Amino acid sequence: WELPGLADRLAFMLQGTTLLHTGSIATMLAPGAEAVLAAVEHAHPAATISFDPNCRPSIITDVDYARRQAEKFVILADVVKASDEDLEWLYPGVDVLESARRWLSLGGSEGPGMVVVTRGGAGPWGITAAGEAAFEAPRVEVADTVGAGDSFMAALLSGIVDRGLDGAQNRQDLRGLPAEGLAELLAHASRAAAITVSRPGANPPTRAELNALPGE
Repeated sequence: WELPGLADRLAFMLQGTTLLHTGSIATMLAPGAEAVLAAVEHAHPAATISFDPNCRPSIITDVDYARRQAEKFVILADVVKASDEDLEWLYPGVDVLESARRWLSLGGSEGPGMVVVTRGGAGPWGITAAGEAAFEAPRVEVADTVGAGDSFMAALLSGIVDRGLDGAQNRQDLRGLPAEGLAELLAHASRAAAITVSRPGANPPTRAELNALPGE
């Protein structure tokens, strides 16, 4: 994919941002992916970077290129969220949690601060430099799974912002988030996704709906 002038537009749009999220085909199909990578590099000194590979094998057919691209973005990211299916496609035959732990180590102290794996009904798992956590997925009657991953990601980032962990100046605090705090974020994001799948369409919950739930 390609959009003429995209790099200049992105650089202008991202001025002053404290959080940038990207992923999927925008990051894994050339030549447009290179413009997105440049925008992430431009925003990195000031903003929290979030990345979700959200792989689309029917569109992204070169898995080797996709893997290389994913790792470029992982190294620049502060928050990475991937599904177990994403990791199985990118690293066939490798345990998904081991792949996630490896991603956390990419870039050393300059790499990601948090890696989260969504696992459908098994619930999410996550890791920071300070610990690992998991949350059992809420039991709901599923009406439609469309939008579940996006709702999870949005709620995860919302939780990070609510805790004052967004922005490059808070990078080390995010990296050092203990297991208890990580578990709270996973629970919050899981509840958002559960509401989304309980009704037809990509229909994420409002903040008021989430706040009304027990445990919020």
